[in-house]
Amino acid sequence: MIKHSPNPPLDSTSLHAAAHRAIDYYLNPPTETKRPAEDHGIFIVRKGIDAETLLINASEDLASAQALATHLAFEIDGTARCVALGICRMLEGIELLVNNAIVQCGTRDEKGRPTNHPD
Repeated sequence: MIKHSPNPPLDSTSLHAAAHRAIDYYLNPPTETKRPAEDHGIFIVRKGIDAETLLINASEDLASAQALATHLAFEIDGTARCVALGICRMLEGIELLVNNAIVQCGTRDEKGRPTNHPD
C-alpha cells in the first residue's frame, strides 16, 4: 500500500526531555527520602487537641485502670494482692492530680490564667 502523507516531524527536544525524566526517576532517586518517625509506639495523639480534652481522656483512662486493678486486687491473695492494692492507690492519686488539672484548665480569667493564679 502506498502512503500518501509523510511521517509527522519528531520534536526531539521534548522526546529527550521525557527520556531523561524517566531515566532520572528510575536510576537517580531523590537522595533525601522521608523516613518514618523514630517513635516506636503504636498510638499517637492527634495534633491540635486542647489540654482539657487530653486531661479528660487521661482521667477516664485512669479511672478504668483503677477499676481493673481494684477488681484484680479482690480476686487474688497474698503479696500479689498487696501489689494490686498499691497500684490502685497510685492510680487514685494520679487521677486526683489529673482531675485537679482539669478544674484549673476549665476555670480561667480574662488573661487565660487559672483563677487560683497568685497574681
